[in-house]
Amino acid sequence: MEKEHLIFGIRAIVEAIQAGKEVDKVFLQKDAQGELMKDLLKVMKRNNVNFTYVPVEKLNRLTPNNHQGAVATIAPISFVEIEALIENVLEKTKTPLFLVLDQISDARNFGAIIRTAECSGVDGIIVQKSGAAPVNGDTVKTSAGAVFNIPICRVEHIKDAIFFLQGSGIKTVAATEKTDQTIYDIALNEPVAIIMGSEDRGINPSVLKIVDEKAKLPMFGTIGSLNVSVACGAFLYEAVRQRK
Repeated sequence: MEKEHLIFGIRAIVEAIQAGKEVDKVFLQKDAQGELMKDLLKVMKRNNVNFTYVPVEKLNRLTPNNHQGAVATIAPISFVEIEALIENVLEKTKTPLFLVLDQISDARNFGAIIRTAECSGVDGIIVQKSGAAPVNGDTVKTSAGAVFNIPICRVEHIKDAIFFLQGSGIKTVAATEKTDQTIYDIALNEPVAIIMGSEDRGINPSVLKIVDEKAKLPMFGTIGSLNVSVACGAFLYEAVRQRK
């Protein structure tokens, strides 16, 4: 993890969040107490900043300096607002392709997905602020730098993003096993957003209720599922095939 993408110390992290810095995740020392820590927790919850409790050894590995029980990672990119993303894309193309990630939590999976999305012509990626993988050194490395070439938008709730996409005339297609339709039964050569779920839980049931279409990949082996980045690649390249 690049040191320039780290902030350590409770006051420094509070100031960074309040200044609107792209704070991806905050690591807090287990059992850390005190008024300053309470203030930090309030600020993080108010601004929907991801945080997790870790042993002090993890913090010491991140920085040898006086971290006061808190270290934050800063995203190496700037995120875009969903309104600006969709407006800009619709000005450029009549058949946009968006990718919505419902709490993909592994940074390497995220990076691999970003790389495939950039190669397959995805116009923008939408993720949820809470529960999503950070854009850190692992993400940048696994994406082979593609993270700098594709707009990424963070939203408070994936459901709100789905409604906004639908209101903008974009069909939403969920990748899920909970359907009889395969990806080859769905039209992807029109304005569309493909939704991929998390590694362990898939797409949230409340999101599945509001999407326009559901599709799955045909499976012939004894293992019942693919790695999410591989499944995402299969969906995106079916869209590419149809659009050619």
